Amino acid sequence: MAQTVPAGAGGLKRRLGLFDAVTIGLGAMIGAGIFAALAPAAGAAGSGLLPALAGAAVVAYCNATSSARLAARYPASGGTYVYGRERLGAFWGYLAGWGFVVGKTASCAAMALTVGLYVWPGQAHAVAAAAVVALTAVNYAGVQKSAWLTRALVAVVLAVLTVVVVVCLTSRAADPVRLDPGAGATAGGVLRAAGLLFFAFAGYARIATLGEEVRDPARTIPRAVPLALGITLVVYAAVAVAALAVLGPAR
Repeated sequence: MAQTVPAGAGGLKRRLGLFDAVTIGLGAMIGAGIFAALAPAAGAAGSGLLPALAGAAVVAYCNATSSARLAARYPASGGTYVYGRERLGAFWGYLAGWGFVVGKTASCAAMALTVGLYVWPGQAHAVAAAAVVALTAVNYAGVQKSAWLTRALVAVVLAVLTVVVVVCLTSRAADPVRLDPGAGATAGGVLRAAGLLFFAFAGYARIATLGEEVRDPARTIPRAVPLALGITLVVYAAVAVAALAVLGPAR
């Protein structure tokens, strides 16, 4: 049986509590995905956007709870690399670590470009590069500063999305008929949309990488992951319902 990695083995300080871990998870999930994934997902699923969101959430939940249990058993920095190495061996850990790095680099690029397209469409790449440099500097300054910035960003994003949802659902243009999932949706389209929407949930892995930076990781991480995922699902569902009710899947 694999040996559990000792807490704090890497010398990192355990400064984050449950609230911090949930906030960091929300910051990793409630971001570019909700601002960029809904439109292509609706294009693929049509009126089946909400079933596609539910499917993506189920897959994300299964993956997230597995990650949470592994993080609780091996509370060390490294995330997927550590779990692969401890359970399957050095080669698979190495492969899993590089897969994680490649995947998160692609996610970083997608998120940064989304910021650029919203902030300054004509200079999207320059804004994206600046955003990456700025956030790298904040993370380099320490996990507590990163957590404080994440709190601020999450608060702003949630406030904006709340306003959007309230305005949409109270608008005269809102029509519940547009929410009917059986109006032209296909199984293939729903599956493609679920794949796109899964990207919007993928940030839960960020919590698992905090194994050496949260207090009592065996208890905190398994609680933080489903909490962050549940809050994210509620937010995504509210935004999807509001957008569909006003615009419909075609728009």
